[in-house]
Amino acid sequence: MPKETETSLTVGIGLDKNQIAKRIAQELKDGYYVNLGIGIPTLVANYIPSDINVILQSENGLLGIGPFPTEEQVDADLINAGKQTVTMLAGSSLFSSAESFAMIRGEHVDLTILGAMEVSENGDIANWKIPNKMVKGMGGAMDLVASAKNIIVAMQHVSKDGKSKLLKSCTLPITGLACVKKIVTELAVLEVLPEGGFKLLEIAPGISIEDVQKATKGKLIVEGEIPTISI
Repeated sequence: MPKETETSLTVGIGLDKNQIAKRIAQELKDGYYVNLGIGIPTLVANYIPSDINVILQSENGLLGIGPFPTEEQVDADLINAGKQTVTMLAGSSLFSSAESFAMIRGEHVDLTILGAMEVSENGDIANWKIPNKMVKGMGGAMDLVASAKNIIVAMQHVSKDGKSKLLKSCTLPITGLACVKKIVTELAVLEVLPEGGFKLLEIAPGISIEDVQKATKGKLIVEGEIPTISI
């Protein structure tokens, strides 16, 4: 049998990283406690709607993260779990990582936003290890996916070499099983259905349903008219 041809989409098409973060910010609700993972998720802090109150939590022991600092606001001692400098809102609190993980494991975080290298059509996530690359360890990722009430993934739909990252089954080491609820990529917004499959909810400006189909190796479900992402 001929070898299956991998997806090869133009790099940079669709939403950029800030636009992905801005779209995810629309999922926030008033009163939510939210954990932001490393990478694109941290950008969500810059796009929280002004008419709601959301409290951002970092597993290294900070509750009440504000937007990224300007050059004048940078404090090298004030960082998030990804070691990026951050700001603190009025009323914020600092505590040990042990207390922070107690909050996570106790299911007191309403929404967790994570990056991923792969997501399967069953909602499995792989986001901590790439074979043959040195990593320090899983960190808090397993605690977050095991304890979160709701997980949204911010990721690129395809890798730099054009291979799909939304798969039937993950090929990389798994972080958590059947835990992802929604995915926002440069191409689309998708819901992971309980029975399995990626349901297409919205597509990025300039992107066609066919583009998303070609870029998705897992089961893609398309029903009715698909709206364009509004950001």
